[in-house]
Amino acid sequence: MEKKTVGGQAVIEGVMMKSSLGWAVAVRNPKGEIILKSEEFKGQNRLNKIPVIRGFFILLETLWLGMKAIDFSSKIVFEEEKSSPLSLLLSLGLAFLIGTFLFILVPLYITKVSASFVSLISDSSLVFNIVDGVLRVLIFIGYVFAISLWPQMGRIFAYHGAEHKTINAYESGEALIPERIANYPRLHVRCGTSFIFIVLTVSILVFSLIPSSWSFTLKAISRIVLLPLIAGFSYEILKLSDRWKNNILGRFIILPGLLFQKITTKEPDIKQIEVACEALRTVLKFSKREEKIND
Repeated sequence: MEKKTVGGQAVIEGVMMKSSLGWAVAVRNPKGEIILKSEEFKGQNRLNKIPVIRGFFILLETLWLGMKAIDFSSKIVFEEEKSSPLSLLLSLGLAFLIGTFLFILVPLYITKVSASFVSLISDSSLVFNIVDGVLRVLIFIGYVFAISLWPQMGRIFAYHGAEHKTINAYESGEALIPERIANYPRLHVRCGTSFIFIVLTVSILVFSLIPSSWSFTLKAISRIVLLPLIAGFSYEILKLSDRWKNNILGRFIILPGLLFQKITTKEPDIKQIEVACEALRTVLKFSKREEKIND
């Protein structure tokens, strides 16, 4: 069978891997053992196959699975009690509110204040949204750089690198042997970091259609309402950039995200790659089961 497209995410002392058939997370506990958790998807969501629309729903699914994987890893590493679905949902909601405030309301407010002093910003919707978009990018970069100074986050970034190396090796047909995987690059085209940069770029273009004369409240609401559409288009661009990664246009699209991954990923050690391998092996078992059923 054709290889399944695999994505992933770094968690606390571990890695989550996901395909269209299921997901798995591998975490190294304080004793040095690798603990696994996996779930096979019961069915395919038809909305995940509709261009543009699928981007937003895949994003929501990824965020939800990411929260579950992080919850599992914190339980293993810190021996905490497992969170309930409601608490996970509340955590996701809180993260959305913080993200909305930090990356939508703050840059919009700063741009609004700047427009009071600079007529070029207030008179042109395009200039207003370019300034707003640039501020959003700078705040995002500053935020990630700040958290990268936290030692624990440094280890998560190393697991992020292990995830990328393992997927790169798998997609190249390499055997899942940590020592071989270590030679592969820690950057990957389909990383969420690249997706975020595409979202930030597309948002500038979409928000430029909003009249500069609108009030701060209407502009803020419109930005939130348009997020699903922006996420949808950004996801399609991300998929195309993966196909076009060997031509000039594709390289231009993915370059900002790849450069930023130099901050969000770090070189992993062999033990961290071993964890990523276990997560990927577990996910690939779902494909083998499907192959047996189809045979």
